[in-house]
Amino acid sequence: MLAACASMPERTVEYPPARRADVVDDYFGTKVADPWRWLEDADSAETRAWVAAQNALSQPLLARLPGREAIRERLAALWSHERHSPPRTTPAGALVYTRHDGRTDQPVLMIQDAPAAMPRVLIDPNSWSADGADAMAHWTLSPDGLHVLYAVQTGGSDWVEYRLLEIASGRVLPDRVRGVNFNFDAARIAWNGGSKGFFYSRFPAPNAAVGAPPTVTHARLYYHALGTDQSRDTLVHERPDQPGWFIWGEPTDDGRYTVIYVERTEDSEKQVLVRDLRRGGPSRPIVTNWKGKYYLVGSDGPLLFFRTSAGASRYRILACDLRQRGRAAWREIVPESVDVLLDARLLGGEIVASYLHDAAARLHRYAPDGRSLGAIPLPGPGTVKDLRGDASAVIHFSFESFSRPSTVYRHDLVRGEQAAFHPPTLAFRAEDYVTEQVFFASKDGTRVPMFVSRRRDAPSGPAPTLLYGYGGFANPLTPSFNVAHLVWMERGGVFAQVSLRGGTEYGEAWHEGGMLAHKQNVFDDFIAAGEHLVRSGITTPAQLAARGRSNGGLLVGAVLNQRPDLFGAAHAAVGVLDMLRYHRFGIAYAWAGDYGRSDDPAMFPVLRAYSPVHNTRAGTRYPAVLVTTAERDDRVHPLHSFKYTAALQAAQGGERPVLIRVETRAGHGAGGAGTPLSKQIEENADVLAFLERYTRD
Repeated sequence: MLAACASMPERTVEYPPARRADVVDDYFGTKVADPWRWLEDADSAETRAWVAAQNALSQPLLARLPGREAIRERLAALWSHERHSPPRTTPAGALVYTRHDGRTDQPVLMIQDAPAAMPRVLIDPNSWSADGADAMAHWTLSPDGLHVLYAVQTGGSDWVEYRLLEIASGRVLPDRVRGVNFNFDAARIAWNGGSKGFFYSRFPAPNAAVGAPPTVTHARLYYHALGTDQSRDTLVHERPDQPGWFIWGEPTDDGRYTVIYVERTEDSEKQVLVRDLRRGGPSRPIVTNWKGKYYLVGSDGPLLFFRTSAGASRYRILACDLRQRGRAAWREIVPESVDVLLDARLLGGEIVASYLHDAAARLHRYAPDGRSLGAIPLPGPGTVKDLRGDASAVIHFSFESFSRPSTVYRHDLVRGEQAAFHPPTLAFRAEDYVTEQVFFASKDGTRVPMFVSRRRDAPSGPAPTLLYGYGGFANPLTPSFNVAHLVWMERGGVFAQVSLRGGTEYGEAWHEGGMLAHKQNVFDDFIAAGEHLVRSGITTPAQLAARGRSNGGLLVGAVLNQRPDLFGAAHAAVGVLDMLRYHRFGIAYAWAGDYGRSDDPAMFPVLRAYSPVHNTRAGTRYPAVLVTTAERDDRVHPLHSFKYTAALQAAQGGERPVLIRVETRAGHGAGGAGTPLSKQIEENADVLAFLERYTRD
């Protein structure tokens, strides 16, 4: 049960002063005030003083919340289990994978020279910085298994530097590749077949002072030959007439071809080209009509397999025969299903496909000609990630659920044998928790699914409930393990995760139902989820907490403005909260495919209607709100959290606090790639203690 509430009387918090500037913008004849514009300059003395004062306010209040220390200790204990990534196999049979011991800040890259051999360390990022904030953001094996190319991430920044490790000697070679933003697919590395070099996408070098980040337009695809300086890299593909487009490459497993993708916005419909590395010559366009998303599944010589939404909202698999031209080159291999085809890989001579059925994973096997070969069993409703394999019949994948941490499984496609690879030792009993999937009607009648999890022995009746959502960018929310949410349930709370429109839980049509002019559907779905939890007797408005990250932070900000009475507390993490100016900062212009832009007369009124910064209402009794962000967030600029906090503090008509917690030497929030484990534990302890305190009245 939740600990008894300590005496902590409500009082009005004295917030640091925030100057209201006389700034007004004119959008197609509509005047919009922006009094917090000065907070967009995160490096100004005034902004830094405001941030310091906000942290000086929030840190002591969070530190002395009831149960905070007990929560922190339990988070550390539950996080202390070992976890591994699915291994990649070298031609010599060695296994390469990451291992996190649950105690150090960063995972370590390991190698086993044979399945039964003792693993040894290849790369340990924990030695790179005293505070653990420097990380290995990404790594990839060369096809010959002799080198590891890895990305060094500093202090949570999305900008990385690629370095090259010679596996046999353990030497870090002189090669350095800079100007890569690992947040996008453009950070993928496409090795050539002979392992003599690789293709990569980068942005132009900065013209400003030393240390300034690269510009975030004019992405170009380059080739780097091993042993040479980056200044000698060969430009392979660019679109100088389209500075906002993204260009990146992906290799076929046999190393013969590089598939080149061109996108107009983040993860949008694509143009696709293929470069024959054996014959040389120019890249050949194979998709030019912008009528679907394409993802490489694998290749069999000149036959390339793609998972695509072209002509199939829930995706299908097509094969392109490079020996032919036009429509004659394409044929359907696996047709669209009632379930969403979320991922597929050609592994061991078979197509292994991961589907979503009502937001839970299923695995299925197909022959290259599309014949069904049956299902691969899973431990239960959950999430499958990182399908890995090679020409052998052995594949690896990770599986997790709300009460089971990510576990790597080894599956033999021939024998049908399956076993866990380095199974984790847990500090809790997974069987003590139960998850139920429920369905409810949103405002427009759309049927929306939601997972509701709790301790099996939890008493009946309303309980503090944490409602989590995202709803955007075609990212589905599926059953996943989160230590913070487990601690919430362990302490007597209910955790609910809702599959909002804007994701791809039901395909691209579900995504399109929550984007651009339809974005309000996402907020309506989340509000309807909260109303369903209250109506079902699971919780009450005073006990209901909203939580979301990034696009989910936007979700929280929007629903708090629209239904402040529905929630007792909320956590908006690294949110996109100024929808009129988001596209002006960093790489955020790439989100226009989902959001639209305020300089479009059709989209301005849509964005203005829900932008959290612009829709706070003075005198409204808002719930207790904790905003979290980080100084080094290159993805969602902290200005969003700064401006939203200033606006909400000024508008708060109730006595519950509106606090902001600003992390240093970290990037896109706790749980973001590269965030040290120690920082994740501290932030989640603050968040859980805050939400627990204000949902127990």
